[in-house]
Order: sequence, then C-alpha cells, then structure tokens
Amino acid sequence: MKERQFRFGVYGRGETLAQWRDFARKAEDLGYSTLDLPDHFSRQMAPMLALAVAGQVTSRLRFSAAMLDNDFRHPLVLAKELATLDVLSNGRVEAGIGAGWMATDYEFSGIPFDPPGVRIERLKETIAILKGLWGNEPFSFSGKHYNITNHEGTPKPAQKPHPPLLVGGGGKRVLRLAAREADIVGVNFVLAEGMVNPAVAVTGSATATAEKLAWIRAAAGARHPVSRRRATVRKIGAARKIASDCNFVFVA
Repeated sequence: MKERQFRFGVYGRGETLAQWRDFARKAEDLGYSTLDLPDHFSRQMAPMLALAVAGQVTSRLRFSAAMLDNDFRHPLVLAKELATLDVLSNGRVEAGIGAGWMATDYEFSGIPFDPPGVRIERLKETIAILKGLWGNEPFSFSGKHYNITNHEGTPKPAQKPHPPLLVGGGGKRVLRLAAREADIVGVNFVLAEGMVNPAVAVTGSATATAEKLAWIRAAAGARHPVSRRRATVRKIGAARKIASDCNFVFVA
C-alpha cells in the first residue's frame, strides 16, 4: 500500500503576546503541522497579524487562517497580505479562504449578508484574482463583483507558484468550487443558518462527511489523485472512518 502523508493542525489561542508566542512554540514542539486561526469579529486575535508573530518564534510550523472571510477584504488587499505573510514566514503559509458564514460577523460590521450563491460567486472571483496577482505578469480582471486593472501584485509569495490555496465550506456548491480550484479542500459542517446549533453536529458525522467527499471527488475529476483534503469532525469515530480519504483532520 502506498504510504500517505497525514497531518494534524491546531487552532491557536492566547490573549497576550507571551501567551500567543508560547502557544505557537508548543504547537511546533508537539509536532503539529499547522497553526490555524479563524476569522471572526468575536473575542480573538486578528489572524494575519497573529500568524506573522507566530512565524517569528517558530521555524517549521505552517500557518493558515481557516477560513478568512472573503467579504472582509478586497481580493487585492488579501493577495498582498497573504503574500507578505508568506515572505515573512519563509514560505509557510496555507492560504485559507471561504465565503463567510457567521451571521453575527455581518451584524456587527454592517457588511451585507448576501445569500450563499452570491457569496460563493464573489469567492470564485477572488480565487481567480489571487492566482493572477501572485503570477509573474501585470494582471487585470473584470468581474461581476471585482475589477483589477493592470496590477502587478507585490510582494510575490515565497512559495511558487503561490501558497497552497485552501478553500473550505460545508455545502455542495462551495465544495465543488474548492475541488476545481483549490490545492487543499476544507470539509466543514453545513453552516447555512449562520450560527452553530445542535443541528449542525449532524452535518459533521462520518456519513455526512463521506457524502461531501464524494462531491469533491466528482467535481475534482482528473485533479482528484493530487488534491489534498482536510475535514473537521466532532467525534474520533468519524475521524477514523474518513481518514482514508483525507490528509488532514481537525477534530472539534
């Protein structure tokens, strides 16, 4: 049987500089592959800045904001910030992005909480823009939601052609998009209601996750053998059942 690489990630925590540095060092010492931070307006550190600090006190640990809410940043700003983080960490970034889901984030900020289809349309355009701005030539884009005019994104990421693109979600449309465009597909709960409630747990079961993986395989087509997948599940039993199809599992 062919050996498969399997990784574990950990969500970061800490409310002071000392706590955050200690957490990052400990995650690396314990052998975790990736340190993640979510992207919400609740009680947490801003992911880009916090991960940049973690990069200065570690040497092997990789970093990801899982997932950056696409609606919080213009894609040109996002491309620049992610590339800068990749340079400052010597190429240890996994660029995690999603369509956004937490209703309270939109209530706090006044950002319109558009229907899922609209948010996924914007995410699709952002993915194209990120890849274009991380390329070697001046890039232009004219879309329904975003426009970029003859811009040469700088700095260029340390990883070539760009940091691994991690796109995550729990619904069929976003997972199919991720399967077609991302380097890593993040399999999450179904969060269409905009909040976590008891019904969400069912969508992270082994059976539900297996169905999502089938959507990914079908949409990836020829990309399937080279794509990487990560799943967030609620029970160890579910993690065991899907481990044969995922390279990276978060157990919540």
